[in-house]
Amino acid sequence: MSDPQPGTTRPTARRVAVLTHTGRRMAVEAAVRFVTGLSRHGITALVPCEDADLLQERCTDGLIEPFEPRDVAVHDGCELAVVFGGDGTILRGAEWAVPAEVPLLGVNLGHVGFLAEAESSEIDTVVEHVVSGDWRLEERVVIEVSVTTPDGDGPSWTTFAVNEVSLEKASREKMLETMVEIDRRPLSRWSCDGVLVATPTGSTAYAFSAGGPVMWPGVEALLLVPLSAHALFARPLVLDPSSTIRIEILGESKAAGVVWCDGRRSSEVLSGTVVEIQRSDHRLRLARLTRAPFTDRLVSKFGLRVEGWRGGREVLS
Repeated sequence: MSDPQPGTTRPTARRVAVLTHTGRRMAVEAAVRFVTGLSRHGITALVPCEDADLLQERCTDGLIEPFEPRDVAVHDGCELAVVFGGDGTILRGAEWAVPAEVPLLGVNLGHVGFLAEAESSEIDTVVEHVVSGDWRLEERVVIEVSVTTPDGDGPSWTTFAVNEVSLEKASREKMLETMVEIDRRPLSRWSCDGVLVATPTGSTAYAFSAGGPVMWPGVEALLLVPLSAHALFARPLVLDPSSTIRIEILGESKAAGVVWCDGRRSSEVLSGTVVEIQRSDHRLRLARLTRAPFTDRLVSKFGLRVEGWRGGREVLS
């Protein structure tokens, strides 16, 4: 954890946000154990108002302070946000943590958990690291999106994404007619199911399922992936991180579309709408407890057969 800047002091009362997938019993149990551990060391757990009663019932002696995630002022003095759940819960936490510039530490109780740093069996270890401030920051690219309707003078909807922004057709039987531009220059016209733009973090999510490459998290780049495009040239493209991607739904398109950000926030779009995507000034800040390389994480999460399909390597004499 980085030291305070010269001329500043650390708050006397330490506060750590705790975000939980309350629909999973194991996540709630892990969060209760974590909050109890923090309380023993005088650290207050900031808990979203909608979760506070549930945790307070199970952690009667815990130092719990409810907060409203939409309140941007609450991040003052909050040194970390610990998330109990899968990547979906971490993305939910990012909706608050990214604008507030609060680091996220994920405890995986989902299936893959690429964004998570620890497993549910390591709660006591996580408490020790948080109490001692023994963690380091890893920053990731975040993208921002703006949607402009044909009758609008400016963007009608703006937001950001940690994994990806996807423009998808709204109805199964019709395709979208899109024109894609990179840095104000036309790239290609696609009749397609959609187009998505992903960060390196999101390259192992939707973009991976759509046939895109896996990008190491430290790569500064954007990934453009057409979805089932009827075109001779429709391959995933790795773009300069400063690129601006402009996707227009052409007038010939008889299909409505939907813009999704991280599969959580959406906006319906019609013919003539322009979707513009570029790198955000914000960064996703992840707290890391170990220095395990991304290669090891990739092998572990995907269960890759490093020994090969025919068993171990033969030793040559």
